[in-house]
Amino acid sequence: MSNPSMEAQVKELMELRRMKEELEAEITSIEDAIKATMGEEETLLAGAFKVLWKPITTSRIDTVALKKALPDVAAAYTKTTTARRFTVN
Repeated sequence: MSNPSMEAQVKELMELRRMKEELEAEITSIEDAIKATMGEEETLLAGAFKVLWKPITTSRIDTVALKKALPDVAAAYTKTTTARRFTVN
């Protein structure tokens, strides 16, 4: 499908994505600076702001090991979904 009238919208989309990447990089840089200042501290009071950087523990199923050890169980509980991926090149 070809639609030359969409070129302006695609250009705008690409520019906004570029800006988003720049902002995300700047956010990460500032977060890293705050974390470096905090060191091993979990709480930082910065004027009206309270910054928390605490460890959290999560538990997840190791699907590779489950498929290896109990392939029938893994297959019984595997859910397949289909989605459409949107990309612009």
